[in-house]
Amino acid sequence: MLDVRRLRLLVELSQRGTLAAVAEALSYSPSSVSQQLSQLEKEAGVPLLVQVGRRVQLTPQAELLVSHARAVLDRLEEAESDVARSLTAVGGTVRIAVFQSAAHAMVPQALTLLRSEHPDLRVEVTEREPDVGLFEVAARDFDLVIAEQYPGHTRAHRDDLDRVHLAADAIRLALPPHTARPVVDGLAAASGMPWVLEPQGTASREWAEQLCRAAGFEPDVRFETADLMAHIRLIRSGNAVGLLPDLVWAGEAPSVTLVDLPGHPQREVFSSTRLAAAARPAVVACRDALARAARATAVPAGR
Repeated sequence: MLDVRRLRLLVELSQRGTLAAVAEALSYSPSSVSQQLSQLEKEAGVPLLVQVGRRVQLTPQAELLVSHARAVLDRLEEAESDVARSLTAVGGTVRIAVFQSAAHAMVPQALTLLRSEHPDLRVEVTEREPDVGLFEVAARDFDLVIAEQYPGHTRAHRDDLDRVHLAADAIRLALPPHTARPVVDGLAAASGMPWVLEPQGTASREWAEQLCRAAGFEPDVRFETADLMAHIRLIRSGNAVGLLPDLVWAGEAPSVTLVDLPGHPQREVFSSTRLAAAARPAVVACRDALARAARATAVPAGR
């Protein structure tokens, strides 16, 4: 009989690539992971790993076993969901990965709703970049991820994850307070100003640069940070201009001058979970609370 816990280690190795990464993710020692996989080889009766340089590689038989192991783990998760649905109260723990502006805007209100409506539910929230969060949900490190994608930058779909729309988040040019709103294309009017943008390689940075180039200029990026609260402070103090999504205001009045961009671009905010976990009452409750919180975060009129 194959041990389910050891099968999970094999699945983890197929996803994370190294014994050290599996050990770190599951709080094991690398030697313990290696010993458990060696025992799984004995149970399976076939070699599962081959040494390639300093790394190990899965054999064809191991890849076949991984496919079945994923199905087993999914069925166990579905069984847990069925048991949870038979209860009258929503409980347990939900681990959520979330990017910064969603954590700032949606999560506090969603937690307030959940605490009121489902007091037995424990929610753990960790900030993660969307790509990392999506991977870690697939790897069962988290139960739910809130992610985003910018116009023209659709994130890759995974067969094992669903995707549920949460919000269409408008993005606007942000200028220091009391700046006169340009009558013409506001983006071009900001071409000679210092800019703050997110780091190179992020979807938001690539999108912002393409937007500026389409307007006929290269942004003079003097400040680079992933912290959108820092963006707001730099813009509010008159030291930069930038592009801000509406979610950063969390439903409060903006403290900078906002100008609509041509075409009124929006980023999509969505949640993802494993298909096997989508019907779990705790996950359903969290998604419902997040959706209600998202609807309450629109930028007030007269920005």
